Amino acid sequence: MYLEKAKQLIESAEKEASEIGVQMVISVVDDGGNLIAVHRMDDAWLASVDIAFHKAWTAVALKTPTSELEKATLPNAELWGLQSTNQGKIVVFGGGFPLEQDGKIVGGIGVSGGAVPQDVQVAQAAVNTFQAGK
Repeated sequence: MYLEKAKQLIESAEKEASEIGVQMVISVVDDGGNLIAVHRMDDAWLASVDIAFHKAWTAVALKTPTSELEKATLPNAELWGLQSTNQGKIVVFGGGFPLEQDGKIVGGIGVSGGAVPQDVQVAQAAVNTFQAGK
């Protein structure tokens, strides 16, 4: 995962966010969870900077979309308490996706700023761009 590809994903996500009228923060990380690029749209929440990064980091660290963690981390569920591990970096609600190429995780994207379904929609737009190889 390189900067030029990260910029393409951010552009795709920003376009989707603009179409639904929500100011977002979009974060892209490499396969080690290291930040490649972050973009904060005008007037996006400052808190979303950390949340977007942590969604991307979580998706890479656990090799799964963050939305798939929600039910497993409810009280009395099998992964209850997971969100309190890793210095609180684990996010257990939608908006983070791993980016996979040739069966290997090569990075992740995290989006924050709207309702969870909006975050998922915007992140999915970037995933679609990644999968299309654009």
